[in-house]
Amino acid sequence: MDLQLKGKTALVLAASKGLGKATAESLAKEGADIVLGARNAEILERTASEISKKFGVRTLSIVTDVSRAEDAARFIETAVSEYGKIDILVNNAGGPPFGKFEDFPDSEWEQAFQQNLMSTVRFSRLAVPHMISAGSGRIINIISLSVKTYLENSVLSTSMRLAVVGMAKMLSNELGPHQITVNNVAPGIMLTDRTKETLFKHMPPGKTEAEMLAERAKDIPIRRIGRPEELAALISFLASPIAGYITGTTIAVDGGAVRSIL
Repeated sequence: MDLQLKGKTALVLAASKGLGKATAESLAKEGADIVLGARNAEILERTASEISKKFGVRTLSIVTDVSRAEDAARFIETAVSEYGKIDILVNNAGGPPFGKFEDFPDSEWEQAFQQNLMSTVRFSRLAVPHMISAGSGRIINIISLSVKTYLENSVLSTSMRLAVVGMAKMLSNELGPHQITVNNVAPGIMLTDRTKETLFKHMPPGKTEAEMLAERAKDIPIRRIGRPEELAALISFLASPIAGYITGTTIAVDGGAVRSIL
């Protein structure tokens, strides 16, 4: 299926690796030019170069800490200066630490607030005027399955991501008349480097990586851990003109892990 993304400009945050990189690659495969943001300059530039060579699209890498307001402003300004427009914004940020409610001081809450809520607020707020001028746009927020089901020790993530869901719903109504859609994708466990590091960090003697993965996936109906490109495929669809009637929703990509009916 042609997703009609050729020539579109897509901004993808936390794009140097993991879900962000998979998303940038998926959009580039469909012909979109990509602006990538992440903190590590070396990895970011390497990823941008790989994507450009592989898919034949223009890429621009901008070193960005999504939790910093000044970085958000510079990112949007540079992207518009270089490409002249913003068609797609994919908000993405690493998850906050896991732990029990009583263990987190104010500083940890503030960091999660800046990283996972205010980053989405700022980048969206800065991108929206350009989308309104163009008469259309797509905002897609990568959040977490913690907005759909209980995830132990995820109080920081759950609190901030649920705030993003509420904001996105309000924004979808406000921006609908401008043909701008706002949606969230909520990944379950995905086979990223971070997942591998966490899962294999304390691997018992005699256990293989394949056995560890199978054990982790035993409660998932599909019986495996998701691949980043599977989430990215949904994001590319939501970013396309074909998905113009989908807005204000949160879609889980979890292999059926959430058992709730609604």
